[in-house]
Amino acid sequence: MLLYLFGSKDGLIQALLQHARADQMESMAGRVVLAKQPAARDIFAVARAVWEWLSTPSQRPVLALWVEAYGRALTDPDGPWSLFAQGTVDDWLTMLAEAQPTGVRQTSKAESERTAVLAVLRGGLLDLLATGDVRRTTTAVHMALDSLAGRVVPEGPQ
Repeated sequence: MLLYLFGSKDGLIQALLQHARADQMESMAGRVVLAKQPAARDIFAVARAVWEWLSTPSQRPVLALWVEAYGRALTDPDGPWSLFAQGTVDDWLTMLAEAQPTGVRQTSKAESERTAVLAVLRGGLLDLLATGDVRRTTTAVHMALDSLAGRVVPEGPQ
């Protein structure tokens, strides 16, 4: 039956990954209300809302699957995972673009800003999944986002 529906085991894996990506983006979109409000377009506020969602313990199993699929896409470029990493990057960059003012979205600076924000979120996520240290990773993500936004980053305890 599965072979009939998906054509192959690889087809099944691809369908499951596509479904997981779509679910993740839908779930995140519900948290990122700021991205839908033109008067409040602030990529850094959106990134904080996304981080709050990412760092929720209930998200860990799905995010661990995301990391596995992402890694497999990089190490097996011809396998069923092959399109996952690039598709995920595209999904996230599109979501972050919606949090930027319409007039600047197409500039190279805006694209670099989205890429930097994505790198901060992805790096924080990998560290969080490896250590479970929400406090430390949240502090680091917020500090990096504030730095990217050009905000003064308060110095930590000496």
